[in-house]
Amino acid sequence: MPKINVYLPDDLADAVRDSGVPVSAICQRALEQAIRRVQAIREVSLTDLDPASFSDRLPSFTGRSVMALGLAVERAKSAGATVVTTGDLLAGVLTEGGNLALQILAAMDVAPASLTAPSTPEPGAAAEGLRFSTPAAVALELAVGEAVGFGHNYVGCEHLLVALAGEPDGSAGELLRARGADARSTRRTVTAALAGYAHLNSTQGTPPASLMTVLAPLIERIERLEARAN
Repeated sequence: MPKINVYLPDDLADAVRDSGVPVSAICQRALEQAIRRVQAIREVSLTDLDPASFSDRLPSFTGRSVMALGLAVERAKSAGATVVTTGDLLAGVLTEGGNLALQILAAMDVAPASLTAPSTPEPGAAAEGLRFSTPAAVALELAVGEAVGFGHNYVGCEHLLVALAGEPDGSAGELLRARGADARSTRRTVTAALAGYAHLNSTQGTPPASLMTVLAPLIERIERLEARAN
């Protein structure tokens, strides 16, 4: 059976050795899951983009992320474009209006309302109908990688936000990084938000009303996703 090297930080490698977990089986399962999700995106990208089919063809994407993709397609169509760009994807996330990515941006002191998604043209494969631009297709695949990295069985707008921030060639990433939302800091904020919810959920007593006001949208979102996964 072929071997693939997996490099780990020293502390994680030590923990893996101490725990005795079946590394090979875990890695195989994670890779199989990632491959299925990426293949689904590539299959969608090879045909004329139809938002009505996204829910069926991208089953790991949440309802809100599917809605964001649909809004991105509609924005590109309205502009008479032949490709859906990373700017369109960012516009879809912002326009959807109720997703976790918006809470993440706000936590990073980037008011979503202050962002104007760029309309900069991006390269894409020549084809009939509407397709994702090359940077947009890469960003969607990166979003899958982010979801797998978090250990999530879904792809949400927060994963797409991290991916857009990290994609090097798209106009959305350029805008986000200019506002201080690079991939590393955005990923860290997602991690902190999820950890904060876990801590809140395990703490006895009633949290301050101000804290609940900030965390309420996040709590509602995570509880919906947990219910969907069960």
